[in-house]
Amino acid sequence: MSFNPKSPGTVDLLLRRRSAKARRLCEPGPSEQELTQILQAGMRVPDHGKLTPWQFLVVRGEAQTKLGQVIYDAYAEETDDAGSEKHQSWRAYPAQAPLLIITISRPSEARPIPKWEQRLSAGAACQNMILAATAIGYLANWLTGWPAYSPGVRAALELEADDRIAGFLFIGSYKEKLKERPRPDFDDVVKFL
Repeated sequence: MSFNPKSPGTVDLLLRRRSAKARRLCEPGPSEQELTQILQAGMRVPDHGKLTPWQFLVVRGEAQTKLGQVIYDAYAEETDDAGSEKHQSWRAYPAQAPLLIITISRPSEARPIPKWEQRLSAGAACQNMILAATAIGYLANWLTGWPAYSPGVRAALELEADDRIAGFLFIGSYKEKLKERPRPDFDDVVKFL
């Protein structure tokens, strides 16, 4: 594969990329080949020290239902809100879209690279996967929320002490036309020194 440093199509993708509501994502989801491409894109991020400080958990089908039960049970155990409408909604959280990729930030001590840089690499992996999904023709939503911080969910996913859930990436198709949302004013966020 040759590298072409000029890619107007890529810039166009970056400038039009946007999230879709996870609960509105539907079938079809990515094929096995497309999923592989999405995951490979996640692996091609800046990674100071070549530590691979992230892991991707692919959750589809029955695994989404099982994870929903884990989240539901953890919420009942960890909050005073058991039985509420919100509690009920957590059961469906992992199955909002045909595909869920959970990105785990997993810093390594193998080299003296700051954990902050390693956590940023996990965030970059999330963004690359969202961009890859968009380029292939799907839409995505990167969420965290209560389950990302739950001790019960962390234990069920067998996360290590320093692991963090960087994001739940929901990927699928979208039947409605997306409305553009307000974006920051260029001059408010860009300063030239």
